[in-house]
Amino acid sequence: QVQLVESGGGLVQAGGSLRLSCAASGRTFSRYGMGWFRQAPGKEREFVAAITGSGGAADYADSVKGRFAIFRDNAKNTVYLQMDSLKPEDTAVYYCAMRNPGSRQWETSSTVHEYDSWGQGTQVTVSS
Repeated sequence: QVQLVESGGGLVQAGGSLRLSCAASGRTFSRYGMGWFRQAPGKEREFVAAITGSGGAADYADSVKGRFAIFRDNAKNTVYLQMDSLKPEDTAVYYCAMRNPGSRQWETSSTVHEYDSWGQGTQVTVSS
């Protein structure tokens, strides 16, 4: 059984930074791509960033390119999301997710249904 536990959310002023962490257990972590998604009130869950199993490649939503960075430490079974130059529109609940079994670990995905395991979410609030 896969468990994903996020941490690191909070309240920050516009222009500030936060680092989210997601600790995984239950699968061989390095064999699975990981992703971060977010959901604001009244909106659908949207893609933020994804990374391959090895950490050698990443992909980002246009809205966060140049401000956010996803990286992973496979020795610690943890994926991170470094968020800089935060904006009020980044306010949302952030979720980490693990790709489905059988997915190609060398590819990233921005599609919600290609992830089968999700964390409980962590709230990020950016004040103006």
